[in-house]
Amino acid sequence: MSKKPSQRRQSKPDIGVLGWLARHLQAVISALGRLLRNPFSTLMTTAVIGIAIALPSGLVLFIDNVRQVSDDWQGVLNLSLFLDPVVTDQQAAQLSERIARHPEIASVRLVTKQQAMQEFRQLSGFGQALDLLEDNPLPAVILVQPTSAHNIEQLTKRLQSRQEVELAQIDLQWLQRFDAITRIAERSVFILSGLLGIAVLLVVGNTVRLEIQNRYREIEIIKLVGGTNAFIRRPFLYEGVWYGLFGALIALGLVVTALSMLQEPVQALAGLYQSDFSLAWVNPNILMSILLGGPALGLSGAWVEVNHQLRKMDPQN
Repeated sequence: MSKKPSQRRQSKPDIGVLGWLARHLQAVISALGRLLRNPFSTLMTTAVIGIAIALPSGLVLFIDNVRQVSDDWQGVLNLSLFLDPVVTDQQAAQLSERIARHPEIASVRLVTKQQAMQEFRQLSGFGQALDLLEDNPLPAVILVQPTSAHNIEQLTKRLQSRQEVELAQIDLQWLQRFDAITRIAERSVFILSGLLGIAVLLVVGNTVRLEIQNRYREIEIIKLVGGTNAFIRRPFLYEGVWYGLFGALIALGLVVTALSMLQEPVQALAGLYQSDFSLAWVNPNILMSILLGGPALGLSGAWVEVNHQLRKMDPQN
């Protein structure tokens, strides 16, 4: 006589929380052991995963550094007020003092006609040709640094309306183009991250599929003695997690190595522009994304492939 459903449920042993943790710990250790028994194939698989994770991570970090440079440029954005040639240096000095008292102005620097000619002579290399000029054709210039880049266009229009100012110029167009290029790069990195994420899923899924095929008879025996799909699935899922974690660590090492190699030439380039800029190391958000994203991708790839293979073994479930 067959047992009633309630009796069958009562016959199932209650392993408790400690037993559940022990089974998962056993699966974690056994999965790690299988990977370590095949170090070469494990290294090859995790290296591919690491490169796939490192590429978008490095690009995200690069764009983050570019954003910091862009913010610094916006913070020191200047207005150039070219004065009318008839304005004397004394009048220009008085105008610069009045502009400096404006609450939206952080600092003001006056470049007189003579100073403008000296700078042009040094930078242009036309010293002898400039000596032939009877008069100084260059106007005085007032360099204005606003307290904020916000509403700078309105400030430019107000300063342009002054009688002494012939031209108020600020080159925002290149900065706007630079910002647009940065946004395109961000979107491209997002697309690339998605494609490489799919690649990681396929790599892990294919590796798990081969492992399942190698252990096909073992899985059949487990199912014959009453092993559940969850029991069969568990070690393969942890293998995917280990693959993803090892790949994430490799990716992190690649990113840090690339940064250390680029640090010196970037600082040398920044020094040519009188800047102390240096590449920022991996910030906590990117670090956590790498360390959590790798295992998550490995787990997802393993989950999809294991469920697919189990359905093929037992189409009714």
